[in-house]
Amino acid sequence: MRKNKIFLGLYEKALPEDLDWEERFELAKKAGFNFMEISIDESDQRLERLQWDRPKRQKLNQAISNTGMPIVTMCLSANRRFPIASEYPHVEKRGMEILEDAIWFAFHTGIRIIQVAGYDVLMGQEKSTKKSREKFGSNLMQQVTLASKLGVTLGLENVDVDFGSSIENLLYYVQSIDSPWLQLYPDIGNLAAMNHDVLKQINMGKSHIVAVHVKDTTEGVVRRVPYGQGIVDFEPVFECLKRIHFHGPLLMEMWTDPDKDNFEVVKKSRDWIYKKAQKVWNTNG
Repeated sequence: MRKNKIFLGLYEKALPEDLDWEERFELAKKAGFNFMEISIDESDQRLERLQWDRPKRQKLNQAISNTGMPIVTMCLSANRRFPIASEYPHVEKRGMEILEDAIWFAFHTGIRIIQVAGYDVLMGQEKSTKKSREKFGSNLMQQVTLASKLGVTLGLENVDVDFGSSIENLLYYVQSIDSPWLQLYPDIGNLAAMNHDVLKQINMGKSHIVAVHVKDTTEGVVRRVPYGQGIVDFEPVFECLKRIHFHGPLLMEMWTDPDKDNFEVVKKSRDWIYKKAQKVWNTNG
């Protein structure tokens, strides 16, 4: 990869679920992406991945080797279903197991960054309290200890609930735990959808941002908004990232549409975003 080339990745769910890994990697590569992000979401199907035995993990690594398309980041959204500071002991316990298993999975497959969703309690069922916020910090600290031993970075992502809606709120945990293995993985679309000043939030997190989720949103709608049809103003965001000397992975978060040619959607979206990023970072190719 050329020195100044933008490092742009694609979310796994942007391509059809029935593809095998080599097919998925080849399509992402053909569309012009540099890496992929694997999803470990709330579904039992994707959670089961964390229990893969060594041969299954080696098969994934072989697909990476065969195609030259790495998985650099993991989108760990499963903690929305199993938050690590829930008042329900079985939910908290499961959430901690998932995060621990995700760290080991990343270690075995070469994933550098795990995006940890900023949920302390069950969305719509529990209220965030002083106790839950403190528990989130202490439980997160346990997982950072493991991640640091294995050389895996955890990146807190701002989400669609007040507790974790802003970089400002999540930065508290990054600064309190004070480990190089706990940083921020902002989602600029979520910031906009939750009515935050995106540029102000990015500036707050400077020097702690390890990757960025790039997606379009509208107020209160954080998924499936086509690029250019939402409220995110991408060029000023990229200019802000450049000013704070961010050169890390940019991840395009998209979802498949059974009524469309997903490869064409992905390719056109990639080209649209790349031109805006290219204009700011003044790169070629």
